[in-house]
Amino acid sequence: MTQASQISEDQVLKALEGVMDGGKSIVSKGMVQGLQVQDGHVVMAVVVPPSVGAGAEPIRKEAEKVIHALEGVLSATVVLTAESEPGGHAGGGNSGHDHGHGHNHSHGAPAEDAPLLPGAKSIIAVASGKGGVGKSTTAVNLALALKDQGLKVGLLDADVYGPSQPRMLGISGEPQSPNGKTLDPMEGHGIKCMSIGFLVDEETPVVWRGPMVQSALIQMMRDVNWGTLDVLVVDMPPGTGDVQLTMAQQVPLTGAIIVSTPQDIALLDARKGLNMFRQVDVPVLGIIENMSYFACPHCGEHTNIFSHGGAKKEAETVGMEFLGEIPLDIQIRETSDGGNPVVVSDPDGAHAMAYKAIAKRVWEKTEDAIQAKAASEPRILQ
Repeated sequence: MTQASQISEDQVLKALEGVMDGGKSIVSKGMVQGLQVQDGHVVMAVVVPPSVGAGAEPIRKEAEKVIHALEGVLSATVVLTAESEPGGHAGGGNSGHDHGHGHNHSHGAPAEDAPLLPGAKSIIAVASGKGGVGKSTTAVNLALALKDQGLKVGLLDADVYGPSQPRMLGISGEPQSPNGKTLDPMEGHGIKCMSIGFLVDEETPVVWRGPMVQSALIQMMRDVNWGTLDVLVVDMPPGTGDVQLTMAQQVPLTGAIIVSTPQDIALLDARKGLNMFRQVDVPVLGIIENMSYFACPHCGEHTNIFSHGGAKKEAETVGMEFLGEIPLDIQIRETSDGGNPVVVSDPDGAHAMAYKAIAKRVWEKTEDAIQAKAASEPRILQ
């Protein structure tokens, strides 16, 4: 067992007893929440009243410095968040509403106003209005299909509450820090990946409020050595809440893709996702109909379990391109769960070819969006 695996929550809390606020320990005041320790990586929040807000940044910095000084700590993510009644117990959360915005960065890491993902030529969000539509499976196969075109691809698992990309890419272990300030992304099937799933045990629930999640996501972009990428695919959290809106506003997205199943209730939520991106001026590249139909492996007959063609009709209704359909098939599910997605495990199969056709069109539209953005930027004449 390594030193990194021996650091415990109790050790972190004991060290934090020395961080004071108004003459009292931030631990005894219940300001430490959401504490999680996994293989030397420590994540937590310091909760303050909204009247204090960013004024408590020195406390956050001191807490981060104290944690970094502990033997066995590889990285520390300390976010600052505000709520109406700070309290609760260390290591957990309590009920209440968030009224502030999280602020965080690793000790000695890039400044908070540093540009996000400067090495990424384009950033594509894969989103859904609701969970359970196969968004993450679509995102990983799309990323691999983009790599198949010879592109340098990264995959950011922004679904903090349900991270699944480590399993889908067959990646285990934890990211390493070359300098104690930033983390190197993990790699699977030739694409770079970062996920909170690398820092928190797979069976441990992430009990964080919105601002904590937002801050952690920003840090996974700003404080990770992504290098130069042609495209970063972002597996967005499902829904259209505060976290999703903040990501759409703060991340320089080139475009977004909406994933939906064909039935009416899913399409209603898909329309909400579309409208969210439109409100923040993010181009929507199109919609994908997942679980479009079931093809019997014995007779080949198609059964429309969740209806069929609904996403295509919805795309026509809202003036959005229909990118394609993916069937409901056990091979797609099994290969994704097994860490060997269908695009790489059966690259010449019908399912892989469907993803590759969608990826080809997505990259065409992405390049158009990049060129349009460059053309709209003011030029300085010599």
